[in-house]
Amino acid sequence: MPDEAAPAATPAEPAAISADGAPPAAAPPAKQGTDWWGEIKAIFWLVLAVLGFHSFIAKPFYIPSESMMPVLLKGDRLVVSKYPYGWSWVSPSFHILPRWPGRLWGEMPERGDIVIVTPPGQSSDYIKRVIGLPGDTIELIDGTIYLNGQAVRREPRPAAMLPIDDNLPCLPDLTGDFRVRGADGQMYCRLPIFRETLPNGVSYDTIDIGYIAQADDFARITIPAGHVFLMGDNRDHSADSRFPAGGPSGGLGGPVPWENLGGRAEFITFSLDGSSSYFNPISWFTALRGGRAGSSLRPDRAAPPPDGNRQ
Repeated sequence: MPDEAAPAATPAEPAAISADGAPPAAAPPAKQGTDWWGEIKAIFWLVLAVLGFHSFIAKPFYIPSESMMPVLLKGDRLVVSKYPYGWSWVSPSFHILPRWPGRLWGEMPERGDIVIVTPPGQSSDYIKRVIGLPGDTIELIDGTIYLNGQAVRREPRPAAMLPIDDNLPCLPDLTGDFRVRGADGQMYCRLPIFRETLPNGVSYDTIDIGYIAQADDFARITIPAGHVFLMGDNRDHSADSRFPAGGPSGGLGGPVPWENLGGRAEFITFSLDGSSSYFNPISWFTALRGGRAGSSLRPDRAAPPPDGNRQ
């Protein structure tokens, strides 16, 4: 029986043609709406990453006062590393954790380190220098520090000539008027400098205007375990461990628990003279102080004192 013939293939249906003979334009893709939930999650993770970095690695810090002159000036911006001493309740940004004693993977700072500290019972941050460690005895007599019965070496240096600006007005006070005009015609704050060298060989410059009993005399104490004694380099204008907490002095109330240390100051990123305005972008650049960006805040290592005291 002869094979049946296969049905003929159905010809393809011709494409539709517009009246003018041109094929029709493709339909535009459907417009998709913004994925707001995805955007919110991305922002959330970004904020969390920034807070985590600020809390556990490093964060920026602003110098609001003159207590650490001449090393730090009001208006300096700097970087504080969070990990050198381990972590404690003050480490997270905004101090959101409950207070607990001690530190995680903690190490004591070295004498001479510049540290961020939260005073007991407060939430604001101070910046000071570590002078005494647990077990040290410390006292001040006529402005000279005595650590474990030995006078800290203190040498006069040439006066500091700091340019006067909005953040450093150098206003006269009870200690005197230190404004002078330089050879260039600019006004400067001329301040007496003394270089201190601690028993571990760390040295740094301090400002000491003259004898002020409340600041230059401090009765001998022994620093308790787990505490540090902190002082500002501007000795006559610093609320630190020499002064009681609260009241007009606003001091630290003696040695401070080491868990109140928030980190170590590392270097200056930039400095502003106080003349900038949020509404004038040009002033953001004209207000920059020259020569301060990148300055290290780690103290110098001098030769150890001649008496061999290397505590």
